[in-house]
Amino acid sequence: MEKLKQNPVVKKLGLNRILLVCILILMFIVFKVVLGSKFPVADSIKSTLNYVYFLGFLSLGVTFVIATGGIDFSIGPVMFCCALISGYCMTAYHVPCALAMVICVLIGFAFGMFNGFMVSYMSVPAFIISMASMNIAKGLASVFTKTQSVSWPQSSDPVNGWFRNIISYKGFPVGLVIFLIAAVLCGIILYNTKPGRYILCLGSNSEAVRLSGVNTRKWQMLAYVICGVLVGIAGLFFVGAYTTVQPGYGDQYNNEAIAGCVMGGTSMVGGLASIGGTVIGVFIISLLQQGIMAFGLGKGQQMIITGLIVIAAVYVDVSARRRKN
Repeated sequence: MEKLKQNPVVKKLGLNRILLVCILILMFIVFKVVLGSKFPVADSIKSTLNYVYFLGFLSLGVTFVIATGGIDFSIGPVMFCCALISGYCMTAYHVPCALAMVICVLIGFAFGMFNGFMVSYMSVPAFIISMASMNIAKGLASVFTKTQSVSWPQSSDPVNGWFRNIISYKGFPVGLVIFLIAAVLCGIILYNTKPGRYILCLGSNSEAVRLSGVNTRKWQMLAYVICGVLVGIAGLFFVGAYTTVQPGYGDQYNNEAIAGCVMGGTSMVGGLASIGGTVIGVFIISLLQQGIMAFGLGKGQQMIITGLIVIAAVYVDVSARRRKN
């Protein structure tokens, strides 16, 4: 094992990422062999990618928050709130689609500002404020839309049908390209910029960073703002893939996003984050969801399995930390 770890290729890519890719490939093969015709390759890949798009942006966002040692359980409902309010502005008030997309991201930005301010400047525990924001997001969306579901434009729409191009253009997976570019940008921010380094340092030892003269509150708040913006973008990709969104939902995606990022190597206690690992983790979670549905299991069973994955990922993270210490 030590020889494997010292291999130049393994050191460059990371053993954890290589193992995750192997797990992803193995999962796909197992699902295809066991399920056969119930798991058609082309349709399964398309369904997995549709799930990856929005879940990927959620996971990228929460990676920044967890890197500081915080947590955000409001990302799923906030994503729905962004999509619902901006979509309702378009359908009920005839706001142009491009402006509605901007509104969607701005709502996510506003929630990120609120969460970040309350955690960093008001010293409210991240767990408490994220739970409060989750309820606020659900309430705002329900009140604004009068508890109605909202549908975004179909590709056949002569005016706003171009919106679907963010997911696919003539069969080409544009959404995948956008997501991977966003992941690269997140990696650059986290590993190659001063804000990113401070965000990681906050998770390692926030008190030491503060005593060194760094304005820790500003950088902690920035992590939540970045998360909020990415959650707003996730809202666009959700309606881009699934068209219709309903008030009162979104909670189920919190655990999946957190599981994807922790599975990828981001430590729940902060200070260590892997954007590349998060990307692979999201693909694993998304493929797993498609496999579960192909097996005919209900939403309840899906939630149980996802919950167990979160527990397993956190246990592995804690065990690795103990061994390292």
